[in-house]
Amino acid sequence: MSSITAVPAADNAAALAHFAARLAFETDVSDVAADLAAGAPGVVVIDSRSLESWNQGHIEGAVHLPTAEIAARAASMIPREVTVVTYCWGPGCNGATRAALEFAKLGYQVKEMLGGFEYWAREGFPVETASGVTRGAVDPLTAPVSGIACAC
Repeated sequence: MSSITAVPAADNAAALAHFAARLAFETDVSDVAADLAAGAPGVVVIDSRSLESWNQGHIEGAVHLPTAEIAARAASMIPREVTVVTYCWGPGCNGATRAALEFAKLGYQVKEMLGGFEYWAREGFPVETASGVTRGAVDPLTAPVSGIACAC
């Protein structure tokens, strides 16, 4: 017996609803990088980590707003009409989810960036520190090393 088919796949209507809903709540590092590089309007990327983590390195162009400060500071920092994209350390951390929840409570349109800062850096996107902006080598387990998009 197949472990995959032991529980049947959802019917088409349920699958459509599920996957469409996931895309309404999530984005990935490649899409965020493309929007930032293109200067796409209406998107603000939020780093919800601590100041020490932010100083260690963050997405160039992101806004630093730790989760515990979102309720008190978001309205004065983030325009209401934008889509907020939250990130934290990586897939083993639910900090971006917690930050997204805080923005949703305040009435913002919000998405969580899958992979977090870990996958941003592993895919070789620009990382900013007090010393400037750097790009690491692409981890071949996360993205094509050729620099050509995976086209997924």
